[in-house]
Amino acid sequence: MTRTSNINRRSVLKGSAVTLGALAAPAIIPRAVLAQAGQLNFTGWAGYPRLAAEVFPAFTAATGIAVNFTELPDQDAMFAAAKVAVEAGGIDVIEPTIDRWGGWNSNGLLQAWDPTKLALDNYLPGLADGSAGERSRDASGALFYVPSNWGTEALVVATETATISEPGSLGDLFNPANQAVLRPHSTLAAMGRWLDAQGKLPRPWIDGYSDMAAMTELWDIALAEAIAAKGNVVQWWSGENEANAGFTANGATIGLCWDSTGFNLRNDGFRYIAPAEGAFAWHQGFVLMKNAVNTAEAHEFAKYVSTPEGAAGWAAAFSSNPVGKGAGDLLDPEVSAYYAATFDDAALAKLWWWPEQSAEFIAKRGEYADKYKAA
Repeated sequence: MTRTSNINRRSVLKGSAVTLGALAAPAIIPRAVLAQAGQLNFTGWAGYPRLAAEVFPAFTAATGIAVNFTELPDQDAMFAAAKVAVEAGGIDVIEPTIDRWGGWNSNGLLQAWDPTKLALDNYLPGLADGSAGERSRDASGALFYVPSNWGTEALVVATETATISEPGSLGDLFNPANQAVLRPHSTLAAMGRWLDAQGKLPRPWIDGYSDMAAMTELWDIALAEAIAAKGNVVQWWSGENEANAGFTANGATIGLCWDSTGFNLRNDGFRYIAPAEGAFAWHQGFVLMKNAVNTAEAHEFAKYVSTPEGAAGWAAAFSSNPVGKGAGDLLDPEVSAYYAATFDDAALAKLWWWPEQSAEFIAKRGEYADKYKAA
């Protein structure tokens, strides 16, 4: 996804408040679909209780399809579960990010979606078409990934106690005056981007995502610098619950975390800041397991999350941004105000979308993250 396709959050997220019941209101589903109603085995992200409490019941009410939900904390755990399930079964749909599905597919885990059984026109511009649409297909043009929500990873800071540059910077994560809660691989990327912005790298940081020799050269530098600044880390995180605990239980004053973490802590003395170098941006979506048995139900599930009701419910569950047209009108104004306070036009223009990452890159990135944690 390129920066030119970014959506202005203030236009996407503006809209009037609705009750939870309105978010859960069923869409109109043809009788032919209801006749196919069954079950869906879905594996997704842990730490988002509104999925099970609101979104899945709304989907079931709309389609008659029951969702069997397995929660996992991060994509590495999902990938491991998918490798088992491709032999043993048990998963129909799973929810990685757009930069990761290629590695899943190269490992023989996925089958393509049937676009005729989806509603691709439901999606907001730039999410399922343009460069994002191209990144959702393999070389033959087969569709392997459809969007579910999108958001950012930036600075969560304690309003009263964090030491922040003006404007805020990724470099603040490494200031010994701050106590930090960090995700290892994101933090190494933050170090690399911060060094790049200062002209301290031998080549652009982005080169490492397409050239493994460049990756080793650049990540060696980032690792050394991050280890030198590691003394202020109070907790590592890999999922939402750990990120929240880093602040509420372990006294962190700054973190590089998802926007949902900042939203969840917004009333506890924390704010969410887009760094001067640009917030990391992610694009999350659904893939279909190669041995999925409930494929008709899977297509109805993906299609539902592209409707205004489904997209609004999914985004609200994650405190993130919806993918469907009309969904913004159904979101709580508090969510809209939260994002508008962080992302003006300048911050939106600087969004740094995670590049595509091959299986080889992910494995090497994991080695660097382990070295960082163990140092």
